[in-house]
Amino acid sequence: MPTYDYACDACGHEFERQQRITEKPLKKCPKCGKNQARRMIGGGGFILKGGGWESDLYSGPSNRSTSSAPKTSESSSSSSESKSTAKPSPSTKSDS
Repeated sequence: MPTYDYACDACGHEFERQQRITEKPLKKCPKCGKNQARRMIGGGGFILKGGGWESDLYSGPSNRSTSSAPKTSESSSSSSESKSTAKPSPSTKSDS
């Protein structure tokens, strides 16, 4: 059931109500009792409940790309430095 935001034009009171989509908007303000309440336009926020949903809305770790972080010039230069400073592996020669 969606939650709707309301504001009263008479007293400025803001409140929320859970209502069915088919219900008509409230008119009466619960604070002052005047028929000046109106439904506000709000964000379409929703919460995914149940197992298998991550907070970033992916269904699980298998759907994420591993290379989603953009590479910076600093990280690429440090990786090239690590390659150049790596020691070559000793060659294995057999004396016959």
